Amino acid sequence: MCLALPALVTEILPDDMAKVELGGVRQRVSLALVSDVAPGDYVIVHVGYALARVDPEEAAKTLALFAEIGSAEVPA
Repeated sequence: MCLALPALVTEILPDDMAKVELGGVRQRVSLALVSDVAPGDYVIVHVGYALARVDPEEAAKTLALFAEIGSAEVPA
C-alpha cells in the first residue's frame, strides 16, 4: 500500500529540494517532479518526493481525515 500526504512547504532549498512540515515533523523532499512551488504551498509527498501541488483547502480536508483516523479506536 502506498501513502502520500499533503505537507506544507516551509522553505525552498538549492538543487530542487524543499523543507516541508507535516504534523510538526520537518523533512527535506525533492521538488524534481513539480514546478512553481513556493513557501506556503502544500504538496503531496511520497517517499521523499513532492508529487504535485495541492489546494490548501483540499490539504486541510485530507489532514483532518487522517487525524480522525488516528484518533479512532481499534476494536479488540
